[in-house]
Amino acid sequence: MVKLNFDAKSHVLKNGFKVITINKDTQLASINLGIKVGALYENDNEKGISHFIEHMVFKGTQKRNNEELNNELENLGGEYNAYTDYTSTVYTVTCLQEEIENAIELVSDMIINPVFDEEELKKERGVILSEIRTSKDDIEDLSFRRTSDFAFQKSGLKYDIMGTEESVAAFKRKDLAEFYKRYYNSTNAILTFVSNYSHDEAIDLVQKHFSSWEKSIPVKPEFIFEKNKPGIFETYKNDIEQTTITYLFAFKELPKSMELPLKILNHKLGESSNSLLFRELRENRGLAYDVYTHLDISKDVKTLHIFTSVDEESASETMKVINNCIEDIKNRKIIFDDSTFSLMKKVHKTAVISTLEDPTDLGNYCLHQLLEDEDIYEFIEDMDELNKLKPEDIYEVSELLLKAPTIHILKPNERDE
Repeated sequence: MVKLNFDAKSHVLKNGFKVITINKDTQLASINLGIKVGALYENDNEKGISHFIEHMVFKGTQKRNNEELNNELENLGGEYNAYTDYTSTVYTVTCLQEEIENAIELVSDMIINPVFDEEELKKERGVILSEIRTSKDDIEDLSFRRTSDFAFQKSGLKYDIMGTEESVAAFKRKDLAEFYKRYYNSTNAILTFVSNYSHDEAIDLVQKHFSSWEKSIPVKPEFIFEKNKPGIFETYKNDIEQTTITYLFAFKELPKSMELPLKILNHKLGESSNSLLFRELRENRGLAYDVYTHLDISKDVKTLHIFTSVDEESASETMKVINNCIEDIKNRKIIFDDSTFSLMKKVHKTAVISTLEDPTDLGNYCLHQLLEDEDIYEFIEDMDELNKLKPEDIYEVSELLLKAPTIHILKPNERDE
C-alpha cells in the first residue's frame, strides 16, 4: 500500500470556482489552474483558438503590460508554464512557499483580466504561425497529424491543437474575446493548490484573489465522436531518410473496469524498452531504433497510437511484425503471467510515489483527475485492482479495442504534399 504524504480538501467559492487545497510538507508551492475547454471543442472556424488564447493571457492585463507581467512571473524565481490539449487549457506556477501569494495574484490577474492587445495579438499570431510551420519539420508530429487527417472526417481529433495556418491567420481580437467570455469563467475552471499552508490559510488566499471572477452558467462544450476510418494510407515528404509507420485506434465505449487492463496492455505492447514491439522490432530484428505506443484515455478522446520509423524497404516487414504481435495477444499466444503483473505493480507504485513527491506533478495529477470528473485517490484503487486482475481481463480489452486501425505510412519521395 502506498502511504499518503498529503491531505486534500475540496472547496467551492461563492462564485462557483472549485478549488482543491493540498496540504503537504514541502518548501515549494504549486498552483495548477485548468479551464474546461480545449481543441476538441472548437468549431470549424475556431481551430487553434484555445491555444491562441493560452498564449495571449501572458501578453498583458488591465493592470500590467506584457513586459511587466512576464518580468513579475520571472521574478518569482520558480517555473511557470501553460499548455493546451484536446480537452483543457492549463496554467501552472511552482515557486518557493514565500512567493506563492504573488504567484496566485499574478495568475488571477492573467486569467480574469486579459486585454488581448491588438499589437501583441499581431506579434503572437506570427509566433504561432512559426510554431505550426516548425512542427511540419518534426517527422513524428507530421506523421501523427497526417494519420489523424485520414482517420477522421468531422472529429476535432482530425486537427492539430495549434490549428491551421488559415484559421490562425484569420482570428480577430473579437473572436478571441468572445471565445474567452464563453469559457473563461469561475464555473468552468478548477484550481489545485499544493503548499504547506493549512486548508483555511490556502483557501483564504485563493478567495482573496479569485472572488471577483465572474460567475456564469457553465457551457457544455459539444464534440463529435467518430470512429477512426480503417485502412492503409501513404503520403510522401522530401528530405527525410526514414519511413514512418503510425497506427491509430479510436474507441468510444471503454468501461471504467477496462481502463486498468488497457494500461497494462499498453505497457506490455509498446510503452517500455522491454515491450513486445521494442524487443521484436529493435532487439530481435534490428529494424527500428525506436518504437512506442501512446495511450490517451481522456474522457472525450480515447486513442491508442503505435509509432516507429524504419528503412523504406523494411516497412512491409515492420507492419507484419506489428500485426502479428497484436494478433498473438488477441489469440492468447502471448502470456500475461505473474511476472507481468508483478512488474506492473512496481511500475504503478513507482509512478504514484514519484507523483506524490513532486508538488507540481501532484497538483497536475489532481487537476486532471478533477477535470475528468474522477477521484484524486484513484491511484490507490488501482493498486488494489491490480491484485484482482486476471490475464483474461487483458485479452478481453485487446479483442475489444485492437481492431480496424488507421495506418499511415510517410515515405521519402520527390513529391512533397
